[in-house]
Amino acid sequence: MLPRPRLQVSGGFVLLTAWFVLVNGWRLLAIVLSAAAVHEAGHWLVLRCLGGRAGGLRISTLGAVLETEGLLSYAGELAAVLAGPAANLLAAMALTVLDRGRWSTAAGAQLVLCVFNLLPIRPLDGGRALELLVSWLAGPAAGEWAARCLGTATAAALAAFLAFLMWRGGGNLWLLPMLGACLYWGALPWLPGPGVLWRHGGS
Repeated sequence: MLPRPRLQVSGGFVLLTAWFVLVNGWRLLAIVLSAAAVHEAGHWLVLRCLGGRAGGLRISTLGAVLETEGLLSYAGELAAVLAGPAANLLAAMALTVLDRGRWSTAAGAQLVLCVFNLLPIRPLDGGRALELLVSWLAGPAAGEWAARCLGTATAAALAAFLAFLMWRGGGNLWLLPMLGACLYWGALPWLPGPGVLWRHGGS
């Protein structure tokens, strides 16, 4: 029997969640957390099917990171990375079709999480997928360079857009954590130290 993955929850996430509940209520929080649970379940399920194992789950103000144990091929890792957004997309489609619009907010949350995570910014799934795909086709150095340059450019563009929305909206504080995350993610690839969250296997 495999040991249970380790769960780490940061204090910042707890404070952000409490703030969210005070402003938006428990129902919307449950919808958002359900979408996040579906996302991580998609990663976990495909990872297990491919013979990998989840070593731990870290939840912070910047999102959740599923730490993996065991090496997979590039194709396997790519499938595991894209399984999270795919699970959100399938859930959004199911909620839309089966419930005939009664769960439109929940379906919207699933779809937003899917699209957001496909942005080519590490550590988002889109950034990881870009690195894996280019590494598979042209080698790890090319994959790292592609993910670093495109990720930083995308993060900078998104940060500028969020700053514009905050300025136009008179200072929307809910956009501030995401603005900070974009600035951090854009700078992270150029800082010293390892930044790889999914270990690369063979071709």
